[in-house]
Amino acid sequence: MPHFQIKLLEGKSEEQKQKLAAEVIKAAQNVIGFGEESYSVAIEEYSLNQWKTQIYPKEIMAKEKVLYKKPGYKF
Repeated sequence: MPHFQIKLLEGKSEEQKQKLAAEVIKAAQNVIGFGEESYSVAIEEYSLNQWKTQIYPKEIMAKEKVLYKKPGYKF
């Protein structure tokens, strides 16, 4: 069962997060199949400071081997 964990900078509306989750599921269904009931999506928001000190080094760059799209920015 696919589960997507999305990390964002804080400030997105509830409507934007709901739409993002729906679009991620729709895209995944087009590529790998499964019904909507098979998917789950978690969205977590972080401050810019948290992104620089926690998410970027520990969640993105430390997992470079499983990163399918690298960011185009650096801290």
